Amino acid sequence: MSIRRISSGGEFEAKIGYCRAVIAGGFVHVAGTVGQGDSVTDQCRSALQIIGAALQEAGCSFADAVRVTYMLPDRREFEPCWPILAETFGAAPPAATMIECGLIDPKYRIEIEVTAVLPGDT
Repeated sequence: MSIRRISSGGEFEAKIGYCRAVIAGGFVHVAGTVGQGDSVTDQCRSALQIIGAALQEAGCSFADAVRVTYMLPDRREFEPCWPILAETFGAAPPAATMIECGLIDPKYRIEIEVTAVLPGDT
């Protein structure tokens, strides 16, 4: 099985030793991704842009997502993100889980992890 790694050049990739996404076994595994901005919705949109770029580089899109995990320090901030997520994943939403937990830096309010299937491998 061939493995391909995608880097986005994020500051934590080199510090921690990971890459933005790994393509293996017909799947694209996108690492937990945080975004920039002051509000949880700003950070949600920003994280989704980073994830979308990784999916595009891998040869797929949000329409190919089969699993998503949302991690938030405060679960009450999840609901404002729902319209953004519904718009992003459209009519073919993936299986999803939301976890309330601490993130790597207190400035981050949401982290999103996605797994997608490569087109033609379904």
